[in-house]
Amino acid sequence: MKNNRNLPAAILFFALLMIWQAAAMGISAAYILPSPLQVLKRLWELRGPLFSAHLPATMQVVGISLAISIVLGLALAVLMDVSPTAEKALYPLVIASQTIPTTALAPLFVLWFGYTVWSKVLVAVLMTFFPITVTVFDGFRSVKSDMTDLMRTFGASDAQIFMKLKFPAVLPYFFSAVKMAVPLSIIGAAIGEWLGAQSGLGYFSRRMMTQLDGAGVFAPILLLSVCAMLMTAVVSLLERRIVTWRQEL
Repeated sequence: MKNNRNLPAAILFFALLMIWQAAAMGISAAYILPSPLQVLKRLWELRGPLFSAHLPATMQVVGISLAISIVLGLALAVLMDVSPTAEKALYPLVIASQTIPTTALAPLFVLWFGYTVWSKVLVAVLMTFFPITVTVFDGFRSVKSDMTDLMRTFGASDAQIFMKLKFPAVLPYFFSAVKMAVPLSIIGAAIGEWLGAQSGLGYFSRRMMTQLDGAGVFAPILLLSVCAMLMTAVVSLLERRIVTWRQEL
């Protein structure tokens, strides 16, 4: 069953690779559009600096930003669920935060924090806390009020209602939010590194662009995509292990 389920994705993936290869051969200019084989070859040639220095730098930014975004997003979602006043005050601000162009703020973060990890972390957090906050809050709102009222009639406290009813109901929403946040955090880290850094895959890609090395530009991007897919797969695995009742429905 799993093989059959993955077959359409595999067919589409190879079809896109063939289109990419044909387009690269048609353009015949590797500095503009390298072929997949050229990118893989360049990735192997650059494996030393990429895996020893730049990949760890980017993953550090991703890890810190995801941790901050999860804590911040959950805190805001719980606060808005508990207090209608907080919801009215915070929800518009959460939405407005996503209208801020991160590419404009990234240079400012570099001015404030220099080439430290925090200038990139702030860019990634700005992009990732939003889906966690909104999705988890929607999970809280999905809990039916009559079920909450029923538990109150049996004498359940607010803490018991949260742990026994709301927490299990929100878990699927939480994992969905994290799966959305993972690629966004990687994009945010790459943007921050692209605009101001001394290490990281985004910085390395920009450096290769200045050298007109098309395959060198695509190599760290390919690595970023693989990391995003692997991290999302890990989150999906944790979801299947923890949210077991969802698979039984």
